[in-house]
Amino acid sequence: MVFELIVFGVILLAVGYWATMFVMGRRDDVLHGKFVEDQPDAEPVRFMPHVPRVRPAPAVPQQSGDSLQALLTVIKQDLHDAARS
Repeated sequence: MVFELIVFGVILLAVGYWATMFVMGRRDDVLHGKFVEDQPDAEPVRFMPHVPRVRPAPAVPQQSGDSLQALLTVIKQDLHDAARS
């Protein structure tokens, strides 16, 4: 029983391979059982190295000394209020 299943599986794989090659258009492979070699191109293939694209860093606005001092004052007040509660 197992031997018959193995033989049936091999036949099923062969039919599946044949059908795949036929659908893909490799009819010479299906009919003659040999692979067809592609014809070489007339132009040589040029190698283009992959260059990753670099995004420019977003521009950070320059802060003046007054705005930084005001921010520092607000943070100190928030810390002072948080320490009281």
